Amino acid sequence: MERQPTPAIRRPRADSLRNREKLLGAAAAVFRETGGEGTLEAVARRAGVGIGTLYRHFPTREALFEAVYRREIDQLAELSLRLEGSSDPVAALRSFLHELVGMVATKKGMIKALAIAMDGSCEIANYSQITLLAAVERLHGPAVRAGTLRADVSGEDVAQTVVGMCLARRDERWEAAVVRLSDVFLDGLCTGRPGETPGRSGSKEA
Repeated sequence: MERQPTPAIRRPRADSLRNREKLLGAAAAVFRETGGEGTLEAVARRAGVGIGTLYRHFPTREALFEAVYRREIDQLAELSLRLEGSSDPVAALRSFLHELVGMVATKKGMIKALAIAMDGSCEIANYSQITLLAAVERLHGPAVRAGTLRADVSGEDVAQTVVGMCLARRDERWEAAVVRLSDVFLDGLCTGRPGETPGRSGSKEA
């Protein structure tokens, strides 16, 4: 009996992949500028493609929102992998938190649309929570083990505090304010050097 040939797996064309990436980048920019109210036509124009191309990749507005969100979560995870093993683990964690604030700045204007996209399914919410927490722990753990960050505040505490500050701010220049406050928060967790008690760096007996 002759074996039937195995059907070839059809891979996305290179130009299709490029168009998808252009659309995701354009959508992130448009949604950030408009507070999530930008039209799909504006996204297509920014990406330099036709509206039909956009709909082939993302048949609904919610699908586009969710793809943008997932892409930015994945980019943060990749950043944590690049920063892992840094000779200065606190500086690595600080850089990551700054990028996290920037990601939330893009996401913040999309909250309403994301709520629609996630209605009836928390898959993307669970994915983002698990992925972001793993990314923070990847950088928080080495700083604690090196003795440069206090151990009684967990990576989850750090992530929730920074994201909470982002969502609590409502003024237009909140992003810069939260970056500054996240630095103050992280500085408060630093021991100064291995084995040193937090907040007592350089202190002397009177």
